Amino acid sequence: RGEGRAEKERTLEIRIPPGVDTGTRLRYSGEGEVGWHGSPPGDLYVVLHVEEHPFFERKDADLYCTVPITFPQAALGTEIKIPTLDGEEKLKIPEGTQTGSIFRLKGRGMPQVNGGGYGDLFVHIRVVTPSKLTREQKRLLEQLGQTMPAESRPAERDSSLFEKVKDIFG
Repeated sequence: RGEGRAEKERTLEIRIPPGVDTGTRLRYSGEGEVGWHGSPPGDLYVVLHVEEHPFFERKDADLYCTVPITFPQAALGTEIKIPTLDGEEKLKIPEGTQTGSIFRLKGRGMPQVNGGGYGDLFVHIRVVTPSKLTREQKRLLEQLGQTMPAESRPAERDSSLFEKVKDIFG
């Protein structure tokens, strides 16, 4: 019909800004289809899909992860290495840490798309109970258990802790 258009493919190199998330639309002016009857080309829109990370969960610019530690580490305190986007960072676990404790690493989350800094990394601690013990380990735990009082009744509900976890993890 003489519209002066021909179909052809080409490859564009595009820059993805740091901190984008799934659903982010990038617009490239003048890179779309050729216009009708000599009008300028339209815009190209690229809609991004960001793959899930193996252990980080993302909410806006904040990252969340769960780190398992042993009972002795939780009881006595320790220093563990936490993966971040920039490599590993040390996190001090104080003695008496309970499962469900949450530690915040300020500024260790995702970069803000608009350049407004970084989100935070929240580390959720999970104390792991071993499922298989050697005879020596069992003997030592039994000795420890004899020195500790056992309260096998429901604990009072700590609504402030529940609300904190609920607010952090949505």
